[in-house]
Amino acid sequence: MEEKHIDQEFIEYVIKSLVSHPEEVVVERKIDEMGVLLTLKVNPEDMGLVIGKKGSTARAIRTLARIIGLKNHAYVNFKIAEPEGSLRPPRESMESVVEELKS
Repeated sequence: MEEKHIDQEFIEYVIKSLVSHPEEVVVERKIDEMGVLLTLKVNPEDMGLVIGKKGSTARAIRTLARIIGLKNHAYVNFKIAEPEGSLRPPRESMESVVEELKS
């Protein structure tokens, strides 16, 4: 069984308290040369709750993750994984639309 770390457990607890589908919350923890990366996966219906108005909730969660990292002498970053079936177009198509608008 994978060992959970304090940063991972804390973010998981906060997110599960916010969402409508807490059983689908998954926080993956990865360590590399840049520090710790916590990647969040939630039910697509809960994305709005996690991101918040103008990204305010996500920004607050990132701040909390960094504070926990500072306390544990690590750089912690927080990423929200885009769920499958998302209505948002892929980045490449957004860039081509911007280029078309410029011409």
